[in-house]
Amino acid sequence: MRLTIRHLTRYDYAPPAAGLAMRLRLFPSRFASQTVEDWAVHVNGEPVSPSLHDGCGVAEGLWTAAEPVSAAEVIAEGTVLRAEDAGILRGLKERTPPEVFLRETELTKPDDAIRALAESARQDAPLDTLHALAGAVRDAIDYRPETTDMATSAAAALSQGAGVCQDHAHVFVAAARCLDLPARYVAGYYLAGAEEGALTQTHGWAEGYAAGLGWVGFDVANRTCPTREHVRVAVSLDAGRGGLISGAVSGQVEETLSASVAITQAQQ
Repeated sequence: MRLTIRHLTRYDYAPPAAGLAMRLRLFPSRFASQTVEDWAVHVNGEPVSPSLHDGCGVAEGLWTAAEPVSAAEVIAEGTVLRAEDAGILRGLKERTPPEVFLRETELTKPDDAIRALAESARQDAPLDTLHALAGAVRDAIDYRPETTDMATSAAAALSQGAGVCQDHAHVFVAAARCLDLPARYVAGYYLAGAEEGALTQTHGWAEGYAAGLGWVGFDVANRTCPTREHVRVAVSLDAGRGGLISGAVSGQVEETLSASVAITQAQQ
């Protein structure tokens, strides 16, 4: 499937920020089942190219403004060719050992409820365990927008039994690590309801590591492994560390954020 994406993020500052530095992780991954045909990132009309690739193969660019700036408009757009892969990540160049993703973070710190959920999903084979865990997490957490925020931990989301894709992914990641299975958070794009062209959005899901197979994606919120409607962009230990845009602002300012994503299926 050929997907055309335009992701616009705008930051307005009042009064103007004295300076601004932005870390941009807006460049889709390149691997066996995902080909980037063309892609460009601009901030206030200035092109930004990747300046490095981290140990997980995630491309990062940097944009800075040393003079006062009242707004920063970030546009990432291009065309990505996506093939079905049953969620199995093949051909990605990365150097980070899977064991790094056994690390606990504040957002994925397990409590007794998460440990019990993890044990309930344990199977003989790692891949079977990961699939069972994805189903168990989704059964335990209803999809309910505006019930959590970026600071909501996995334990809090599971306790209230409601959340969004980030929360499903965080609980999955936390529980998988309890079972000594490396797991990580994925940020990207998702063409939901591709048949109708109904809904487009940024999205979060998870990857779990199965020895002998490698990294496998789990879109827990949608009860599926990533499909050709998913465009993988960046990974990290959790959503707080894996944002597509982060940065630092100089000066005492009030920041207003607006964002939109348009994804369409392009003709082959």
